[in-house]
Amino acid sequence: MRPLRFLRRLSLPFVPLLVLAACGPSEPVTPEPPALTAQEAALTELLTNGSFSSGTTAPWWNNASTQSSVESGKWRVDVAANTANPWDAIVGQSGLTLTAGKTYTLAFTATATASITARATVQQEVAPYASTLTQTFTLDGTSRRFSFPFTSSFSSGQGQVTFQLGGRANAVTVRLDDISLTTESGTGSGPVAMTSGFYVDPNSNPAVWVRNNSGDGRAARINASIASKPMARWFGNWSGDITQAVSGFVAAADAADKLPVLVAYNIPGRDCGSHSGGGAGSPDAYRAWISAFAAAIGNRPAVVIVEPDGVAQLDCLPNDTERATRLSLLRYASEQLRDRATNTWTYLDGGNAHWIAADTMAQRLESAGVGNVRGFSINVSNFYPTAESTTYGNAVNAALSSRYGYTRQYVVDTSRNGNGSNGEWCNPAGRKLGVPSQTGGGAELLLWVKTPGDSDGQCGIAPGTPAGQFSPDLAIRLIDGT
Repeated sequence: MRPLRFLRRLSLPFVPLLVLAACGPSEPVTPEPPALTAQEAALTELLTNGSFSSGTTAPWWNNASTQSSVESGKWRVDVAANTANPWDAIVGQSGLTLTAGKTYTLAFTATATASITARATVQQEVAPYASTLTQTFTLDGTSRRFSFPFTSSFSSGQGQVTFQLGGRANAVTVRLDDISLTTESGTGSGPVAMTSGFYVDPNSNPAVWVRNNSGDGRAARINASIASKPMARWFGNWSGDITQAVSGFVAAADAADKLPVLVAYNIPGRDCGSHSGGGAGSPDAYRAWISAFAAAIGNRPAVVIVEPDGVAQLDCLPNDTERATRLSLLRYASEQLRDRATNTWTYLDGGNAHWIAADTMAQRLESAGVGNVRGFSINVSNFYPTAESTTYGNAVNAALSSRYGYTRQYVVDTSRNGNGSNGEWCNPAGRKLGVPSQTGGGAELLLWVKTPGDSDGQCGIAPGTPAGQFSPDLAIRLIDGT
């Protein structure tokens, strides 16, 4: 990658399921062309003297347990021995203006003369020093780049960045450089700016089919229109060792300097037992699975869509207790991805434009932890036009703002919305590919989340094709719009 720059127990109203979208993961069936270039955004820098090129550390400050100087163009911080707490040896910069609900990224490069765990914060500079970012990180003799995105939980003209280096018996020297605290003036920061375009999965179902059927007259068209395009990979109970599966996928994208899109699709009671039914066998099993999923991404850049239909399908659960459990698991997922996948933009799924009323969806997303992550996704595995989806996304944000005082970014699945919807959701005829994955386009990102050509289930124009299985006939009909 390129350096960058409560749950409360609800008694939920019943909302009829207007559209029951089966999201159909791709069962494993076991040449990447150039992907779209990511749109770079203008970023506003809040810190002063983050590169120390002037030879001075001002306006960075340090306390009595640290000595601060510039050495070879880097900030050298000598930390005294026998400090009891992390904050007993602290350096930082104050006087920063932060805005509640706005997204920021704290980034820096650092090394240490010994292996240590340190802490970075963005917080109020006055008691009780409320923090909007608290992030631990490990240092040793290898220079590493760290990047921590967050959304400010308060507005203040008295914010500060700190590096807390105490809490150890021995003295240590830490070197810091290229420190930045940026906020966006547009889309395209975070993992988008850390990479050079979206990742084309060489092992997607369409790509595997093309490789295995090179003599088929449809192969060239499917390769050119679908298999060579960036799309998400779905992970669930079919993925085997989830740590290995996720890490391998993200590592391959990272090696190519591309941005991978992943779908976590393993919630217990998935798809209400319909075509894509399944999921983890228990809440505890899901917690272990999603924790490993997030940890396997680590600090590599990624985009993650969390549990398509998981929020919208609360209505099919039989009682409030099970609905509260579902929401608690989604909130747990949001926390794990926030804390363990530090360069990931995570979006909780928010159904589609014709399913759950925007105000109801906003309440559910809040309970599911959308405040912990980048935002929400719309239209996954469905067909509604982008304009309808963005109207719905803006309505959800209006409700979030009115009820909770914040808004979130959202993404739209455009994989099959080129001809819009005819009101059917399961392999309907006459649908067409939408615009390929890109930044902007009315939402933060337009993404191919559903794999074009993968069946929704044994229904519609593919009555013999199970959910998640690739059909070249479905693919060709999406290319032609028939």
